[in-house]
Amino acid sequence: AHYVMTMAGPCGIRLVCLFLKLTGIDQFVASSYGCQQQVSAAMEEAIVKYGDEEKARLASGMESKEITICEDENFHQAPCLVGIEPVSNFILLEKYASDRTAEQWTACVTEATKDLKLKVIQSTSDEGKGILRHAREHLGAHHSPDLFHVQHELVKGTGVALENRKKQAQKEVEEAKKELNRKQEARESYLTSKHGAGRPPGFDKQIQSAQDQVSEAEKALEMAEHHRDAAKEAIRGIAEDYHPYALETGQETTAEEVATSLNRRFSEMESIAMAANLSENSVKRIEKAKRVVGSMVATIAFFYMVVRAKVEALGLSPVQERAMYQQLIPSIYLSCVSRKNTDRDRRKDLRQCSEKLLAPLLVPNGAFGDCTKEQKTLIADVATECAQLFQRSSSCVEGRNGYLSLRHHGLHRISDRKLAALTTVHNFFIQDNQGRTPAERFFGSRPKDLFQYLLDHVDLPGRPAKKRPTIRDKHGPFLAVA
Repeated sequence: AHYVMTMAGPCGIRLVCLFLKLTGIDQFVASSYGCQQQVSAAMEEAIVKYGDEEKARLASGMESKEITICEDENFHQAPCLVGIEPVSNFILLEKYASDRTAEQWTACVTEATKDLKLKVIQSTSDEGKGILRHAREHLGAHHSPDLFHVQHELVKGTGVALENRKKQAQKEVEEAKKELNRKQEARESYLTSKHGAGRPPGFDKQIQSAQDQVSEAEKALEMAEHHRDAAKEAIRGIAEDYHPYALETGQETTAEEVATSLNRRFSEMESIAMAANLSENSVKRIEKAKRVVGSMVATIAFFYMVVRAKVEALGLSPVQERAMYQQLIPSIYLSCVSRKNTDRDRRKDLRQCSEKLLAPLLVPNGAFGDCTKEQKTLIADVATECAQLFQRSSSCVEGRNGYLSLRHHGLHRISDRKLAALTTVHNFFIQDNQGRTPAERFFGSRPKDLFQYLLDHVDLPGRPAKKRPTIRDKHGPFLAVA
């Protein structure tokens, strides 16, 4: 009950006490808050100890690897630095710190990875100055910008403004139509009622003028909708263009091609802002997002540089190298993208393209047909590592930050021990749809059962005290004195 409710779930100790009372288990174990608080503290200490032991045990048998780390901060009672390896979703760092400077980041990451056989070659995060300096100067790693923050700036700069323009244009259309109806009703009323001699009002001219106003308002609405939709399409297009392989064909997209596509998208955003006469603040946000294009293009170039180094290290034949570059790695990459896509039809198209690229390599006389099983395993591992190298988002850290915020909201304070226990539960207990924990995916070995460890190391509370009778007297001591 403690493990499920307070560690895997968001409940507090008092709800565990209530659970014990409602189920009748309080007849066998003490259910007071004091007793259960001791169990909770012992469990957290055991979980932290388990995490330290298993991390050391699994680290001794892991193979050396080069990794990307996604980094970000969240703020509860103090800055909490979070670093996650995105492929396995293993939390390398989750710790409260005094500040979020580059020196603090470096010290915490170094401490968290000191016993692990790994090298951080890439960091994916926002454009915070501390993280940038920590990644580039202290770790000597490439910094990959977070695509979400680029799109977020564009949405903040244009989304609300263009939507308000559309709503205002829609309102003006409705007002113009109402005015036209009033003019038409006035003419009908004049024609169907008795009136004195004299020249009739110029209804036709008034109605024509009202119709012109309706037409102008509708054109303004159409233009406002066009600007809004074009901006959305340009922002979505940035995500579509920012890939090392074309999603429709799997062909390699060079850094120059990606730069051209991204600059075209930002030119569209600037044209929309000018045509819609957006505010200076909106234009500044577009410019701020555009400054990251250089880093995005550099990430594509970094990706291909590392991929070529890894493939060349295998010593393959020219035919096999070409198959790695043009078929195997793009196929695995498209398969990874398809699993993350939320649109069913899009997922299907990506899978089909991935299977089409992979099909020639599966035939007996394919490029790798004369390789042994061990060689094929090594080639597949390197190809998968290459495909997973491109990380354009730190969404795993953003999701973890949201989870911690919810836990902090319920507890009002997360202690260092509680935070370390929650980290251990995430790494060694949460499983994917294949039954693998982040620790297993990261270390390559299955960890020991966490819950069984707790059963062996955490004592249950003693028998409950004898229940005391509860005296209920609505008159209190007054009648007792009488």
